[in-house]
Amino acid sequence: MSRRISPVIPGFGLTLGYTLVYLSLIVLIPLAAMFIHASQLTWEQFWNIVSAPRVIAALKLSFGTALFAAIINGVIGTLLAWVLVRYTFPGRKVIDAMIDLPFALPTAVAGIALTALYAPSGWVGQFATDLGFKIAYTPLGITLALTFVTLPFVVRTVQPVLADIPREVEEAAACLGAKPLQVFRHILAPALLPAWLTGFALAFARGVGEYGSVIFIAGNMPMKTEILPLLIMVKLDQYDYTGATAIGVLMLVVSFILLLLINLLQRRIETP
Repeated sequence: MSRRISPVIPGFGLTLGYTLVYLSLIVLIPLAAMFIHASQLTWEQFWNIVSAPRVIAALKLSFGTALFAAIINGVIGTLLAWVLVRYTFPGRKVIDAMIDLPFALPTAVAGIALTALYAPSGWVGQFATDLGFKIAYTPLGITLALTFVTLPFVVRTVQPVLADIPREVEEAAACLGAKPLQVFRHILAPALLPAWLTGFALAFARGVGEYGSVIFIAGNMPMKTEILPLLIMVKLDQYDYTGATAIGVLMLVVSFILLLLINLLQRRIETP
């Protein structure tokens, strides 16, 4: 008679219960509270808040710079992952460890360092000023800060998938006459695309809500370099909790829609 082995983790019902309770306390209840607080506004009041020119400008800036930063990291992060996986060279482990630096470094410290470097009087910013353009206190500076913060998301998502692709498959394709571009298009790209989309979505989501690394290099000029998280802080400093909640709901809805579209695209790609 076979002896039944008890699972290490309790059964489905208990683990699902713990999962739902934890998720509710950490995510669902706070988000529900935000929607409930925003429901005190009439639709006209809510629309007047979220459609104000200052809010629209901050919305375009936050989502636009986050999108550009995610696209940049989608390219650069994939190249970094490729180099770290496919090549062996002195200092590879050091570079691999430095990829995670934005995770460990406080974002405010990153913002101060980037501002000191790219300000008009900084080491790099002064050369940009001589060439006739500015980096800090512009949307370009915000994009640069978001690129720094969100880089690990793409690299760490693509890297393990790339490591699992056997090099023999590429060599076999090359032996059959496939050119490098054909190998990438028909072998590497289909395997990497779902992971790339996941890293892109994570980088984009982090960039939209980033605050610490941006406020120093942005300059925080209304209608020009003011991001939505900073505008929420301004509302809170003015004790306008309802207005801050309305902007938070706007960010949540727009972010959810965009992430949902990315996830649907990823699922469609993964489905044979």
